[in-house]
Amino acid sequence: MDNLWRDEDAEHVVEAYALKGVNRDLALRTYTTRLLGGEPRLVLHGGGNTSVKTQMQDLLGDTYEVLCVKGSGWDMGTIEPAGLPAVKIAPLLKSRKFEKLSDEDMVTLLRANLIDISAPNPSVEALLHAFLPHKFVDHTHSTAILAIADQAESRAMSEKLFGKKMGFVPYIMPGFALAKAAAEVFEQDPSVEGLILDKHGIFTFGETAKQAYDRMIHYVTLAEDHVRRNGRPPFTPAALPKTLATPAEIAPMLRGAVAFDRGEGRYDRMVSVFRTSPAILDFVNAAEVEDMAARGVSTPDLSIRIKTGPMVLPAPAADDLASYRAVIDARVAAFVNDYTRYFQENDARDDLKRIMLDPMPRLTLVPGLGMFGHGRTLKDADIAADVGEMWIEAARDAESVGRFQPVSRPDLFDLEYWSLEQAKLAGARPKPFTGQVALVTGGAGAIGAAVAKAFAAEGAHVVVLDLDGERAAAVAKTVGNQSIGLACDVTDPMSVRAAFEKTVETYGGVDIVVSNAGAAWESPIATMDDALLRKSFELNFFAHQSVAQNAVRIMKEQKTGGVLLFNASKQAVNPGAKFGAYGLPKAATLFLSRQYALEHGADHIRVNAVNADRIRSGLLNDAMIENRAAARGLSVKDYMGGNLLGLEVTADDVARAFVHQALAERTTADVTTVDGGNIAAAMR
Repeated sequence: MDNLWRDEDAEHVVEAYALKGVNRDLALRTYTTRLLGGEPRLVLHGGGNTSVKTQMQDLLGDTYEVLCVKGSGWDMGTIEPAGLPAVKIAPLLKSRKFEKLSDEDMVTLLRANLIDISAPNPSVEALLHAFLPHKFVDHTHSTAILAIADQAESRAMSEKLFGKKMGFVPYIMPGFALAKAAAEVFEQDPSVEGLILDKHGIFTFGETAKQAYDRMIHYVTLAEDHVRRNGRPPFTPAALPKTLATPAEIAPMLRGAVAFDRGEGRYDRMVSVFRTSPAILDFVNAAEVEDMAARGVSTPDLSIRIKTGPMVLPAPAADDLASYRAVIDARVAAFVNDYTRYFQENDARDDLKRIMLDPMPRLTLVPGLGMFGHGRTLKDADIAADVGEMWIEAARDAESVGRFQPVSRPDLFDLEYWSLEQAKLAGARPKPFTGQVALVTGGAGAIGAAVAKAFAAEGAHVVVLDLDGERAAAVAKTVGNQSIGLACDVTDPMSVRAAFEKTVETYGGVDIVVSNAGAAWESPIATMDDALLRKSFELNFFAHQSVAQNAVRIMKEQKTGGVLLFNASKQAVNPGAKFGAYGLPKAATLFLSRQYALEHGADHIRVNAVNADRIRSGLLNDAMIENRAAARGLSVKDYMGGNLLGLEVTADDVARAFVHQALAERTTADVTTVDGGNIAAAMR
């Protein structure tokens, strides 16, 4: 592993942070923490921790010896000094005399001694850092180290490889007991330069930031070299179908199968991301892949991300896709049953009252293709996939030099259902559309952008489609929530199909589709050019049909229902003079929505329409507003407020109506009027 320390970079960091009042110790601690956190083979997504012992003043100006240790929730790769909260060290050292200290009391002790009470909770391994005497302490979950630690003979292998330079700590769950045990191992031989924690990872330490970091890189490199020199090919390639299905073909099936069914048509959906590489394929194509997956995760903290380990599917044959969903369902059911049994057996070991987490897999291995990460958000799905890649590396390397034997299931359960870890999860409250994917056509226009923003605000990942791809991307960036913008000509069925395929590629499927794109042309009906009417029907009717066909195709594969929403118009029920080119296809689209509701209610796909009028947008621009107002002898204000309420209706009002329809779980074939009140356009 490359050593990334650079003296000039370190000094630049020290100088930059000095201008912000950060001392040299903490600046160098931040620098090397980022070096470690930037390497996924060492730590991933909040894993690992580091510390430095230094001096700081409190609000009153009193100086204390403190431990600055990584705070909960901070990522080592992007950490700032604020992510290393300072804790008075003397009270922490006094706690070592206790025989036991509960996790809750440990957190209380740490928080009670923060220099800044608004700082994040210090790492659950803060006491381990405190009990070691060194100024700088580094901890990672190196995959190469885990290849040694995840062995039945891990102690013997570690001692043979590292000699007396590294201490060895038997597996103990993180917390007070581990902190005491690690300190005792160090004190048995204070000459050691670090500690190997069985089934867990590695600690190194030193009197300078560079020394602790150098030692981490050195011992990780020794482990890497050992695997490289002594590793044997651990797997036998399995036979695969002659022709494989594509990831896009199975993604909606898989995504639907791993949605947690809460009954009554309600699902906790997840986003799915696909990964593949030569290393992933070598692993998933092995005859031993199911056995490897059943052995568990390479380090216990991964249970928070991928539970007890991955689910494995059989390779999908291209000529047998019709029956593959049943295979997926069976594998998911087996995973759920196994996880439920794991929970029940381990929960019964004591009298604590726990609530089982949802039992769905977070990582799926597919021979011939690669792997899928699943999560309630795209970020969580990406994390699961990242963790999966590092799990594969650690498991493969462990098997190549011995036998991959990670932590036992009872020990894994203790960490997955650890009260401190559960507290982190309890703080994450889902929004109404968390885990759902919404697609909006005409998304760069006023109404489309408002709809995209409204759905993203309620937790959905949004796919913004527009003829202008740059504007669509800009809207997606504005609405946030890891949404994407794509160019799409909704009058071109191939373009529509490609946009839905990209949606599946990005998120695994789609749950809510708002068919919104449209345009209006003015012309007297009797003298209208047929080409204009046909053009309007292509955009204002047939495009809606093309979008709906693709939406239903994917929703039926997912089997978790869905929502299909159409932007109709007041013109569909209350035509205006010279607006026939617009009103006629809109009337057809209104009845199109009812046809889909009629035919796909049995698929639990709800289909509704919003009937809006006089909304400022690209369709009803300032010039058209002035023209229509003048035709009625009204001011622009009176024209736009020409309704029962006397108020102008906005794109945001339309967006809220679409959100309401998506949330109305028992409503389909509905038309919601958003026009401020127009009796002539009222549906009933």
